[in-house]
Amino acid sequence: MKQDKKAEQANPMKVIFNYNNVFFSFYYDDTHGCIHRSREFAMNYVYSGEMLLDNGKEQIHVGKGECVFIPRDHHITMYKRTFKGERYCGIFLMFTRNFLKEMYTKFEQYKMPANTPKFNNGVIKLPKTAEITSLFASMTPYFNLEVKPQDDLMQLKLQEGLLALLHIDKRFVPTLFDFNEPWKIDILDFMNQNYMYEFSMEDLAHYTGRSLATFKRDFKKVSDLTPGKWLIRKRLEVAYSLIKEGGKTITDIYTEVGFKNQSHFSTAFKKLYGVSPTAISI
Repeated sequence: MKQDKKAEQANPMKVIFNYNNVFFSFYYDDTHGCIHRSREFAMNYVYSGEMLLDNGKEQIHVGKGECVFIPRDHHITMYKRTFKGERYCGIFLMFTRNFLKEMYTKFEQYKMPANTPKFNNGVIKLPKTAEITSLFASMTPYFNLEVKPQDDLMQLKLQEGLLALLHIDKRFVPTLFDFNEPWKIDILDFMNQNYMYEFSMEDLAHYTGRSLATFKRDFKKVSDLTPGKWLIRKRLEVAYSLIKEGGKTITDIYTEVGFKNQSHFSTAFKKLYGVSPTAISI
């Protein structure tokens, strides 16, 4: 069973466990505020204590038994703290792109007309529905750190959370499933598979089934970087992994990941990682 037990042991006042993209978090004092940005869509349920969300324009209070929907790539400051003597405990469900794509193929009844409106890009405080209440009530035994949930059960909980959202408002359908318009190829899937090739912006738009303007707009939804910088970052990350694995020369690696000369590769590598490629290959 996969479980991320980097429960932030360095900080005894904060513990987070990740079970297959279901996060259980404990905060033992009132000092924790963090700039949060989820790369994926998510639900955050407050089991005890309270949470304050601040996007710079408004504050949203989330109390015990309440749940919020957080859009993908949404900047927000989260303050998690005790309330009326109860420490903060929360459950965070993260819906990855691959998970949503898999669910989209199964939920035929939830496919909506292309003109169905989406939600605006902001945090949504969800109503206290029976589905949400029962979902998170069923997960509270796992706050006991001696009880370890199985991955397949956590996958079912993610599906329950997704269905709970779809039952609340039809606008969740185009919001969550916007990647799968039939005439488009998923941008990040294409770029992850083809990062080593030289593409112009026009090429990327063409190969993913978009006009140049649509490609630029859609890419901003999935990354803070420009497409060119994203490709360089991807190549460097793959190169770093290959160097750490060993067995290949630096020349073989920078060529394999798409760099044209070693000087450019070495300069970009050191800028990102703070050391030269040869320094970590020793």
